[in-house]
Amino acid sequence: MSDTVTIIASTSGRKRRSLTFTIGAFLVGLHIIVGLMTLIWTPFDPGAMSGERLEAASLLHLAGTDRLGRDLFSLIMIGSRIALIVGTGAIVIGGLIGITIGLLAAFASKTLDDVLAAGLDILIAFPTLLLAMLIVASSDGSSLWTAIFAIGIANSAIVARLTRILAKRVLSMDYITASRISGTSWMGVVAIHILPNIWPTLLVNLALQFGLAVIAEASLSYLGLGAPPPNASWGRLLQEAQGTVYTAPLGAIAPGIALVSLVIGINLLADGLRDLADPTRRSRK
Repeated sequence: MSDTVTIIASTSGRKRRSLTFTIGAFLVGLHIIVGLMTLIWTPFDPGAMSGERLEAASLLHLAGTDRLGRDLFSLIMIGSRIALIVGTGAIVIGGLIGITIGLLAAFASKTLDDVLAAGLDILIAFPTLLLAMLIVASSDGSSLWTAIFAIGIANSAIVARLTRILAKRVLSMDYITASRISGTSWMGVVAIHILPNIWPTLLVNLALQFGLAVIAEASLSYLGLGAPPPNASWGRLLQEAQGTVYTAPLGAIAPGIALVSLVIGINLLADGLRDLADPTRRSRK
């Protein structure tokens, strides 16, 4: 009887994890398709006044129009592309910088390792958004690429600390000593042993950082520090709609739904990737 219950519970857990991964992949895939579609087509020119101001949703304007008469659905579609660009750019920058620093800290002497670890802890103590705001504010002017760079730098400390912890754990294994005795260089150790062993955890973390980067960019744009016009960032759409939220609530609801759906999709996808990349965790469930 107990074996039957265990099998049923295991089957139910696999179905639940499969559903989680499927929903996440669907939501993220939908935004990717929409983002790519905007490169060649949108229902209306996002910068043109295609209707009356603050029109309600209709068959012509699926999400209505904003306070300037622009088609809100077209602007939200452009927002998907910007969110994906920001998320991808931020995790590439944060990943490259963070992994490099983390590996250096793992191979460094105890004194240098302690200094790097303390520096990373200080950076992590700053909220990602606050650190990104400081970087953007100190630059010559706000732009999409400035926001991407700032968010990537802000997220790199988290990646660096995780890489350092994982790499030091691998370096403590006996097979690393055997590999070094056999003549493998330290670069070979990194390529053959460290990176293949730490990438599953790093992949999940970077997926989560993607979602944080999207939220950070929307927050920066809401505060006027993100991508400037004509970039239709969801954060800027929310900021523009706050003055008309009672007369035209869809102007605030629609970009918010788009933002939440992408972030939820990324988090569900990251959870699914965690199970795929970690067989031991999958079997425990």
